[in-house]
Amino acid sequence: MNTYDRILVTGGKGMLAYAFRQRFAPMNLNVTFADRSICDVCDEDSCNRAFHDLQPTLVINCAAYTKVDLAEKEKGAANQCNGYGVGHLAQLCRDYGTMLVHYSTDYVFDGSLSRPLRPGDPLGPLSVYGKSKLLGEQLLQENAPPRWLILRTAWLYGPGGPCFPQTMINVAKQGKPLKVIDDQHGTPTFTYDLADATLELVHRGATGIYHLTNSGATTWYDFTAAILDEFNLKTVLSSTTSAEWKKLKPDSAIRPAYSVLDLSDYESFTRQQMPQWREALHRYRLALQTP
Repeated sequence: MNTYDRILVTGGKGMLAYAFRQRFAPMNLNVTFADRSICDVCDEDSCNRAFHDLQPTLVINCAAYTKVDLAEKEKGAANQCNGYGVGHLAQLCRDYGTMLVHYSTDYVFDGSLSRPLRPGDPLGPLSVYGKSKLLGEQLLQENAPPRWLILRTAWLYGPGGPCFPQTMINVAKQGKPLKVIDDQHGTPTFTYDLADATLELVHRGATGIYHLTNSGATTWYDFTAAILDEFNLKTVLSSTTSAEWKKLKPDSAIRPAYSVLDLSDYESFTRQQMPQWREALHRYRLALQTP
C-alpha cells in the first residue's frame, strides 16, 4: 500500500467503508473517508472538487445505491449512482492517473447456470439494481484508468450499517417468526474479509475483474438458521420460495436463483483461500462485541 500515498474511500460512512476504517487504523496512511459532503459519486461537480482538493492516488469506491427492491421504482437514482457516477469516477481516475477499485455484484448474472460463476460468464441482470451495476462496470471499462479493479461480491454484511444478519437478529429478539426464501443459492460475504482481500489484490498489483466472496455456498434460509444458531436466538423459522415471495411482494426485484461466485482467479493470483462463510459469521459476532 506504500505506493498509494493519498487514498480516497467514497461512501465513507457506509458498512464497507467501516471495514476499511478498521483495517487502515493501525497503518500510517493518508486516507480520506469521504461521505457525500466531501465526494458525492452521484454528483460530477462534487467528485471534481474532491479530486482537485485531495489529488488521490488510489480510490476505493464503497459508494453505491443498494436498495435492491426500491430500485425497481427508482431506476434513475440507481443508474446515476451505480452507473453514470462510476463512469465519471473512472474518467477522473484516468485523468489523474489514479487507481480505481470498484465493487459490483452477483446480481449482474441471471442465475441460470448451476455452477460457480466465473468473471467471463454471460451477464444478464434480472433487476434494475443489477442492470445499474452492470452499467457501472461497462462505463468504468470504457473510461478505464491506468489501473483498475472491478470486484464482484455478494450478500454483503458487517458492522457499521444495516444488513441481513442484523435484520434477522432484530426480528428474532422481538420474538417474531421468520419466513425466508430457500431456493436462492449464494455466498454471504463478511465486509472485513472483503476489505482484506481487496487490499491483498491492490498490494500484489492485480487489475481487471475478480470475484470476491467468502467461500462455500448456502441459501437465505440456511444462512438465517446459522445466524440464529451463532447468536443463540430462538424463534419460529420457516421457508418459502421466490415465487411465493413475489406474490406477497409483487414490487420486489427478481434475484438470481444461483449466484455462487467462482473465487479461483483470486485464489490462484494471491495463493490464498477466502475464509469459509460460516466461520466468517462467527467473526462477525465477535466484531459486534468489540467496542
